[in-house]
Amino acid sequence: MEGLARHAASATSPISHLPNFFSSSVQKSLTAFSFRPSKSPSGVSSSVTVVKAAAQSQSYSESATSSTASLMRQRRPQNVGGEFFVDHTCIDCDTCRWMAPEIYTRVGDMSAVSKQPSCEEERLKALQALLSCPTSSIHTEKPARDILEVQKTFPIPINEQRIPGVYHCGYHSEKSYGAASYLIVHPEGNILVDSPRYTERLARNIEMMGGARYMFLTHRDDVADQDKWSKRLSCHRILHSQDVDSSTADVETKLEGSGPWNLGDDIKLIHTPGHTAGSVCLFHESLKVLFTGDHLTMDESGLSIMDGYNWFSVPMQLNSVRVLLGLDFEWILPGHRRRVEFKNVEEKNLILETFIASKMQKA
Repeated sequence: MEGLARHAASATSPISHLPNFFSSSVQKSLTAFSFRPSKSPSGVSSSVTVVKAAAQSQSYSESATSSTASLMRQRRPQNVGGEFFVDHTCIDCDTCRWMAPEIYTRVGDMSAVSKQPSCEEERLKALQALLSCPTSSIHTEKPARDILEVQKTFPIPINEQRIPGVYHCGYHSEKSYGAASYLIVHPEGNILVDSPRYTERLARNIEMMGGARYMFLTHRDDVADQDKWSKRLSCHRILHSQDVDSSTADVETKLEGSGPWNLGDDIKLIHTPGHTAGSVCLFHESLKVLFTGDHLTMDESGLSIMDGYNWFSVPMQLNSVRVLLGLDFEWILPGHRRRVEFKNVEEKNLILETFIASKMQKA
């Protein structure tokens, strides 16, 4: 997430990530290409000349943009040599680093390949991360011969022994800043938690697993291609009314008030305002799993509420974290950054209490 603000700030300037010498050379060339209308012998400006010059200027600008885009897609020098590499368009969303930590690492505010796969399992994870990258920033030197087989592995089971029926959808969307989405296979109807990037291959795979009765959207940030999924799977969308905007105005159920709400015998929706006014967590009681969206996650230093990306109220978000002490869960599956698996509820509460106390001291 650290790189998201940088990425957003640079979105209007495709050359901002390139070396200074390249940026300056492009700017100088574009400046040198400015022109003035020529005069006809009668002293009247030649519109034909102006149109030609404008067309030439546009053509040159498009060529420069194309060259810039091509350079952005080249291998970062921080990658080790070999088949897999990350290019300069990485937004530092962390997806590849938690999906295949043996292969990808963080170098200079972006991801890079630190080790090439040395076995089939490592290769599988590296390719799953490649397909899940929201900006398509991961590549192989030549088209991967086994990519079609890897596409069939999505959604990916998270832990078939401890939390059977819970899957990571992969195919993260840049529209949601690279957020993860999940599929819960449930006897009362499958549930998509937040929206992955829409791909027909993933849609077919989900259909083969029973489709989705519901699409639960934890908050307004991570809705991505929810409209496409709704039409393709005919799933009933759920979002808190306080997070509804023009892109989600037609969701089928808009939660009102502070809940909790039931979505089946063992599925509860818990209002956790703070990151946004309408943030809601999904609590799978029987599996002891909490799907937190952007409410609570884990990074390299421990639990995090991502204060720097708060849209509503940090103090209210901390109060909502305190509410989680009363829930009996052992897993946190967040939208961003890392999953958390606790040994038991006692450990979960101890870690949460320590985190809340630390945040209150700094406030």
